[in-house]
Amino acid sequence: MDTEKKDESLITSSIQRKGFEGKVFVIIVAGGSGSRMNNVVPKQFLLLNGRPVLMRTIEKFYNTIPDIHIIVVLAVENNKQWADLCHQYNFTIIHELASGGETRFYSVKNGLDKVPIGSLVGIHDAARPLVSAQTIRSAFECAAEKGNAVPAVSIHDSIREVDEEGNKMMNREKLRIIQTPQCFQSTLIKDAFSQNYSHRYTDDASVAEEWGMKINLVEGNSRNIKITTPQDMIIATALL
Repeated sequence: MDTEKKDESLITSSIQRKGFEGKVFVIIVAGGSGSRMNNVVPKQFLLLNGRPVLMRTIEKFYNTIPDIHIIVVLAVENNKQWADLCHQYNFTIIHELASGGETRFYSVKNGLDKVPIGSLVGIHDAARPLVSAQTIRSAFECAAEKGNAVPAVSIHDSIREVDEEGNKMMNREKLRIIQTPQCFQSTLIKDAFSQNYSHRYTDDASVAEEWGMKINLVEGNSRNIKITTPQDMIIATALL
């Protein structure tokens, strides 16, 4: 752990060595509900080993990049509950709130409104508290150098494509599972989000690609799961 923290403290200078001198931001999208968790508590507020999921996610970025600017996108109706949790758990990491939108696209767009041009910004799911420092490092460094970076991992299961005529096998060697944080030079991603919303946008990379960007993949990590179901919470607890 001590070695990891020492290594993490070097990330800002490593980004600067890539030729990027702007500020570093992360938008943590926490607008989800507890519907698929069968829980009235929003999933980002559920306790993971005694602390809310969202706090663990924020802490991961803060511990990796201590001078990062953190923007948390929350549904307005959850602001008071979050404030109460921060008080209850004595959570003092500085962050700014942005209002959640009707879809993830509009939530990210609201977060981007608080990010200045000429910055570096990561966009991360609040429900991914187990992202590794190495994945954060790789994504930000690649984005600093090439304009964007998206973490991805290989598929190990067999996979088939289903259509109206039936189904057929696919070559899993050519497929990747996409994770977050998806990192961008802010000027580029803000331009991409000036497009009108489309249901085809499943993540930030799809918005950027529609705008004309070539997406750069970096190695993700298998533990960087997205907590969506009760089973995911059990797995995350074991991994943590």
